[in-house]
Amino acid sequence: MKSPTMKIALTGGSGKLGRTVLARLRAEGHEVLNLDRDGARGAGFLRIDLTDYGQVIDAFSGVDDQATGFDAVVHLGAIPAPGLVPDVATFHNNMLSSYNVFQAARRAGIRRIVYASSETVLGLPFDTDPPYIPVDEEYPARPESTYSLVKHLEEQMAIELVRWDPLLSVTALRFSNVMDPEDYAGFEAFQDDPTLRKWNLWGYIDGRDGAQAVLKALQSAPPGFERFIIAAADTVMRRPSAELAAEVFPNVSVAAGVAGRTTLLSIDKARRLLGYSPEHSWQDQR
Repeated sequence: MKSPTMKIALTGGSGKLGRTVLARLRAEGHEVLNLDRDGARGAGFLRIDLTDYGQVIDAFSGVDDQATGFDAVVHLGAIPAPGLVPDVATFHNNMLSSYNVFQAARRAGIRRIVYASSETVLGLPFDTDPPYIPVDEEYPARPESTYSLVKHLEEQMAIELVRWDPLLSVTALRFSNVMDPEDYAGFEAFQDDPTLRKWNLWGYIDGRDGAQAVLKALQSAPPGFERFIIAAADTVMRRPSAELAAEVFPNVSVAAGVAGRTTLLSIDKARRLLGYSPEHSWQDQR
């Protein structure tokens, strides 16, 4: 049975993951307003500065009395990685944008928020060994950059907001490195040197599966806060995952049952609680 359609405010819908999420949500019949700094003028797009709370609350409250009554917010709008701008610019932009989006949603009576957290909170680039492999959501966050620090603080903020507002649902999706099909040809360059992608345990996420995770969270996340690692079911390598881990992280315990090329970014929790099931692999694109 198909889930009811929703009116969704999507920030960052013009970005790499955002474009795919936007297309998937609309394909599922949802009415989606793309809120971003960049995009094509026309119906379904609104140019906005997410660091300006007034613009955010106004957009969530209604645009020309047409885009009103949102059921959910998907927040992807951000400086998307470390090192793109000075650290202070990353902190100011991303932290303030997320506060504005979360708070404006609450003020507008929107009780469902799904947003992009990041695999970086797990301790990337793993210059310090992870506590165990596969990594999961159970150990404390280990931010190693300003970008990652903001992602950690966003999760802490969400925990407090749902405590204040028990009807609020906030889902943090810790996305791995987002890839589109055209990116997969570049994976050949990783195969001869396993250290090239050790920084995130050889993980990635196909953007289409990232969109699936957003959709699943919108459909099923209950009130409260929860975090999920979202990655592909496999790694970027052809070598067996347990072999890679033993060679590159010889002092780290690897769980029994890591077979074949299975991901070392555990997606068990997302499978169990969201019904997330990756459908795409870079190996299928050869």
